[in-house]
Amino acid sequence: MSSASLSGRTVLVTGATSGIGYETARQLAERGATVLVHGRTAEEARAATDWLIAADGIDANRLCAFAADFTHLDDVEAMAARVVQEHPHLDVLVNNAAVAAPERHTVTADGNEIAFQVNFLAHYLLTGLLEQALTSRPGGRVVNVSSSLHRTGSIQWSDPNRARRYSRLGAYAQSQLALTVFAADLRVTAVSVHPGICEAALLPLYAHTGATAGEGAAHVVRLCDPAVEIVNGCEAALLPLYAHTGATAGEGAAHVVRLCDPAVEIVNGAYYDRDQRVDPALAATEERTVKRLNKLADILVGHTV
Repeated sequence: MSSASLSGRTVLVTGATSGIGYETARQLAERGATVLVHGRTAEEARAATDWLIAADGIDANRLCAFAADFTHLDDVEAMAARVVQEHPHLDVLVNNAAVAAPERHTVTADGNEIAFQVNFLAHYLLTGLLEQALTSRPGGRVVNVSSSLHRTGSIQWSDPNRARRYSRLGAYAQSQLALTVFAADLRVTAVSVHPGICEAALLPLYAHTGATAGEGAAHVVRLCDPAVEIVNGCEAALLPLYAHTGATAGEGAAHVVRLCDPAVEIVNGAYYDRDQRVDPALAATEERTVKRLNKLADILVGHTV
């Protein structure tokens, strides 16, 4: 991975208080970038910047703490307004914040399924509100931290909140597919990246670190039950059978940071599996899907972005 200086670059990283987000912020700051560190609360954001300074030796002048609870879209709007006021030019927005969909169907105060809002809608709104800052000079870009699970997802156009039929994995995969589709929007140059299966909070959605044969067989038997919903019939439902310890958060973050480097040429809408450009799910390449998703998102966030 390149270690070229990113001095003079300003980057906002959402979900930067732990895991890949924290490591992305650290690596960017180590290379000289000014990093806007987003956390769910002001206390969490300040704690992350304090730790970056104390434990990692980052220059405090390169860090700014920002807070917004993505389960409240009003918070997203308020944070965007502050970013624009304090940093009218933004070089990169890293849309990293994510939650694993809960076991039970959960909606936010805004009325949206929680994973769809936190993982996609909040980033859709934030990106739109920061469009002017990102395009104020040439070279602005958005890096969406997506997931290989987007391939197993489908967007339920008539029921995006999955109120009629909910599964944890289906809701999460839908949010990641939407985020990947959104990268093809033409308003701001954007790419998506799957940083690998990393040792982070979302790892349980992908795999276990190992299991007995009996435990593995139990998963096979469960999938024979017609009452068990499976996503697209195969890969997502079988993922718990995989044994994978995961890469470190730092290794995953390196793939994100690489795409923040202006020396790395990117194509709008491109999808990367770690450091390799690969084809995303077919839906992510369809112009009609992008337009349809934008219309849906505008409705769900409450106004046209």
